[in-house]
Amino acid sequence: MIDGRKHGLPPVARADARLLVLGSLPGEASLAAARYYAHPRNQFWRLMESVTGVAMEALPYQERLERLSERGVAMWDVVHAARRQGSLDGQMREVEMRDLAGFVAVLPQLRAVGFNGGTAARLGRRALAGTRLVLVDLPSSSPAYTLPFAEKARRWTALAAFLD
Repeated sequence: MIDGRKHGLPPVARADARLLVLGSLPGEASLAAARYYAHPRNQFWRLMESVTGVAMEALPYQERLERLSERGVAMWDVVHAARRQGSLDGQMREVEMRDLAGFVAVLPQLRAVGFNGGTAARLGRRALAGTRLVLVDLPSSSPAYTLPFAEKARRWTALAAFLD
């Protein structure tokens, strides 16, 4: 936390990424660990297994990132910094956005962006309006979003088409 605001993590991306998954701003557990989706109940890694076909949940964190990159998946967040009590998106104030249009411009093979949750979709769609990319709204991987896992996985699996 710098200047009383929470700052996100750096992007995970290779130049050959075909799919970008954007969250809103990492939660408390992720910021404390300096790792994306570090909360043990967050379903992100299980959902990405359904997208990539690669078992990731049991892997060490760095290997998870490598497997995502190898499959053409990049990851980042729409919010650069914000004031927020706890981890809920609804608590964010004084939101500073990322330069998403500039970021996607340097990923020439990028085909689609998947938004992990409603806040990421609302903010990210605004930032990427008018791009050539397919924009896909996804149910949040957060344990606070109580949609059954099977339904989340069904909807997330649609991202696999952009990796072929």
